[in-house]
Amino acid sequence: MASNAAVPFWRAAGMTYISYSNICANIVRNCLKEPHKAEALTREKVHFSLSKWADGKPQKPVLRSDTPEA
Repeated sequence: MASNAAVPFWRAAGMTYISYSNICANIVRNCLKEPHKAEALTREKVHFSLSKWADGKPQKPVLRSDTPEA
């Protein structure tokens, strides 16, 4: 039985919700005026740590960032 329920437009466009929300967030950030725009751009950066596991124990974590190194 096929459903006649409406499909979210981001899914119909072949996007994931995460990619859709990232596009929306970028549009909102670009519409802001200074100094709010600068503040929002600094919050956009994401930092995380990765730990490799060996013999059932975590090794030293490595700090990573989603922003390219300049």
